[in-house]
Amino acid sequence: MSHAPLKVLVGSRNPVKVAAVQRALAPLFPGRLVVCEGMHAPSGVADQPMTVAETREGALNRMNHCRQHGDGDFFVALEGGVDVTEDGPGTFGVVAIAHGDTVSVGRSAWLPLPPAVYEALLYGEELGDVMDRLFGTVNIKQQGGAIGLVTNGHATREDAYAQAMVLAMAPFLHPELYSTEPEP
Repeated sequence: MSHAPLKVLVGSRNPVKVAAVQRALAPLFPGRLVVCEGMHAPSGVADQPMTVAETREGALNRMNHCRQHGDGDFFVALEGGVDVTEDGPGTFGVVAIAHGDTVSVGRSAWLPLPPAVYEALLYGEELGDVMDRLFGTVNIKQQGGAIGLVTNGHATREDAYAQAMVLAMAPFLHPELYSTEPEP
């Protein structure tokens, strides 16, 4: 087992995103120091992605930026987005993780959004700004997020991202199960 630190580049300087990655990865590599470093990585999509596809694209763009402009063992990006399903509008996160030639993409849980919040997003506002105005908070996206506000703190943005990270790590924890090459 390697004792060298595991270096992880995160495609954001948002402390919630960096903390979620750290929280998810540290227990997956016991006995190994996990060092997460945030870096600015452009998403190439709207500040508030409004579809699953746009949110996924933003996460992949940020992850690829990290790969191209940094050195690490893992390259991670987390992108928050909004979409509408048959159950109404909601918000979620997409995580993109690269290690070597393998890329894994995952999603967080779905949080239903109040219709008035979704309406404001349709007019170009970002979710964090709308929630700050609605709840009288400041910069909630770098704290508990909309999730923390509407669940009365019983779940947070960091919780959702950390869980999505752990799930998206499965191909790296058991590569033999995810191999696309036929067995001899």
